Amino acid sequence: MIPSKINSIVALLLSVYYICSVSSIELTFELQDKAKDCYYENIEKNTSTTLEYQVVTGGQYDVDVIIESPTKEILYRQVKSQFDSHTFLAPVSGPYAICFSNEFSTFSHKLVYMDLQVGEEVPLPGIGEQVTVMTQMEATSQDIHTYLNQIIDYQTHHRLKEAQSRKRAEDLNHHVALWSATETVAILLVAIGQVFMLKRFFSEKTPTQMQCKSMY
Repeated sequence: MIPSKINSIVALLLSVYYICSVSSIELTFELQDKAKDCYYENIEKNTSTTLEYQVVTGGQYDVDVIIESPTKEILYRQVKSQFDSHTFLAPVSGPYAICFSNEFSTFSHKLVYMDLQVGEEVPLPGIGEQVTVMTQMEATSQDIHTYLNQIIDYQTHHRLKEAQSRKRAEDLNHHVALWSATETVAILLVAIGQVFMLKRFFSEKTPTQMQCKSMY
């Protein structure tokens, strides 16, 4: 019983280790208005690469995205996109450019999340290297490995949704507070204006009062 538990723990640790060793780049950055940021990654020829991005906050939640090969060939282009996932096979070896543009925006900053996965995921040790059927422990390790990857993806997407919802709630709260302050100022101005109008009305002399004053 104890060796079985130890094997399970070792399999779990190996799964976590190989998830962390996958060639993946996750980045959250701020894109200024009227700005364009490019990131470069050396990719070998015929390597499968996946780009996933999402605009978390800012403006209409949209940016322009371009993937450019070392030969200046445009492999992917999206205009005013909020989120997307794109997989491509590198035609040549060299530095690939992933560019995010906010040049069409005059004052809105954008917070952008990017996940770049280069190459296939490294399999667990001992799995896929043999022709025989996997043992129960190997099958369990593979399942744990797959589930942990799914958990990481779900956590990332939930964090992005939470950040986006929080930002929208903060913007809504700001607009409500600004509108309330504007209404308060308007009510005060109207009240002050009414006081002055009433005071002026009662302070004006009527023609009867003016005639009586002249007779005396």
